[in-house]
Amino acid sequence: MMNLDLSLIWVLIIGFGLMMYVVMDGFDLGIGILFPFVKATPERDLMVNTVAPVWDGNETWLVLGGASLLAAFPMAYAVLLSALFIPLILMLMGLILRGVAFEFRFKADEPHRPYWDIAFSGGSYMAAFFQGAALGAFINGFVVTGPSYGGGALDWLTPFSAFTGLGVIAAYALLGSTWLIMKTGGTLQGRMIAIARRIVPVLLIGIGIVSLWTPLTHHAIAARWFTEPNIFFFAPVPILVLASSFQLMRLLSGGETPNAGPFLLALLLLFMGYSGLAISLWPNIVPPGISFRDAAAPAQSQAFILVGAVIVIPIILAYTGWAYYVFRGKVTSGEGYH
Repeated sequence: MMNLDLSLIWVLIIGFGLMMYVVMDGFDLGIGILFPFVKATPERDLMVNTVAPVWDGNETWLVLGGASLLAAFPMAYAVLLSALFIPLILMLMGLILRGVAFEFRFKADEPHRPYWDIAFSGGSYMAAFFQGAALGAFINGFVVTGPSYGGGALDWLTPFSAFTGLGVIAAYALLGSTWLIMKTGGTLQGRMIAIARRIVPVLLIGIGIVSLWTPLTHHAIAARWFTEPNIFFFAPVPILVLASSFQLMRLLSGGETPNAGPFLLALLLLFMGYSGLAISLWPNIVPPGISFRDAAAPAQSQAFILVGAVIVIPIILAYTGWAYYVFRGKVTSGEGYH
């Protein structure tokens, strides 16, 4: 095992875990983000029922990513947690708020249910925004003094990070709407198709602004994007984003009722953004200048915890896949899955 590039393996594991979290909790948060656009209680109940069997397992990947970062790259963990303490705490508060509201709204009487709906939606917006703000701060980079964070408590809060926070809200709303297109039918599905058609151009504009803002303010990223051979790796990303968006709008505007297609294309859009981020910052785990090798734990420690990861991750994938398989298909009001 010592002949393996353990640091690279752990970067891939952490990256995979974070991507799985974004994919699986993204549409979950998106449902809460869409709550203000759906007023009828039965339709809101139906929206929540589409994720009720699986939602509380989606955060598993967030825990896996954080724990893996602590074990495999302790220096990066120390710097990132110190720099992003406020947005990450607010994100967790949002997740807790929506989790409590998710359970209590079903048990509340009719006069009090609207308050839990507000909490569910507010927690979703809060979690999504601060995830995006943390992402924007990560792209901007951090002041590091020796092995420690050397910046201020509010350095994460910039116009760019606020904009990326709004962008993540839009991305999750698209995931949520396309998930509901796949999982529901009738009036609610039609409403989600209309909402998704409006979100796609908004998200594309947001992607375009970030794509211009980032190289204009970060010369190292600009050099990476537009120099050889990196430009050949990056060039397919905007092409695939445009192609995916065009196909997504075609499905949403076609005569036939779409099902899984829009959701899969929304996932592809998300993955393109994720891959573009990786290309822009590689191999830095603490931008702008600390690579994953500089922040790595001793090889013996990485090897020890890798044994556990090799056992645990397939188990997580197996039970997650089984849960989604069991609860596949459409959800209808008052009848559950069929």
